[in-house]
Amino acid sequence: MGSEVIVVPIVFGLIFGIFYLFISARHKERLALIDKGADASIFYSQNKRATPMWKVIVVNLALLLMGIGLGIFIAAILSQVLSMDEDVAYPGTIFLMAGVGLFSGFYFTKKLNEDA
Repeated sequence: MGSEVIVVPIVFGLIFGIFYLFISARHKERLALIDKGADASIFYSQNKRATPMWKVIVVNLALLLMGIGLGIFIAAILSQVLSMDEDVAYPGTIFLMAGVGLFSGFYFTKKLNEDA
């Protein structure tokens, strides 16, 4: 009962901390540019051909989930047909195929940026 009371504030604190560090670091970088007299236009994208972020997230998430599903399927085949130990087959195959999915997502995203 007591563990969820501790975990929930920690999760929200981590999310807040990440956003706070991101925003404060960005603010400090821009102030440093202003102090040096540099142009802050480097923060604004001049490239209109960039792929929208939502497409990148959807492609990577889809390939990750397909990799996990394929990993579960292959692990079931390994454990049933080859009598491999389930404690080894499932985690190993799931992580392997999830990594393959993310790796292929990287290349698909790269191809999306070239086509756009």
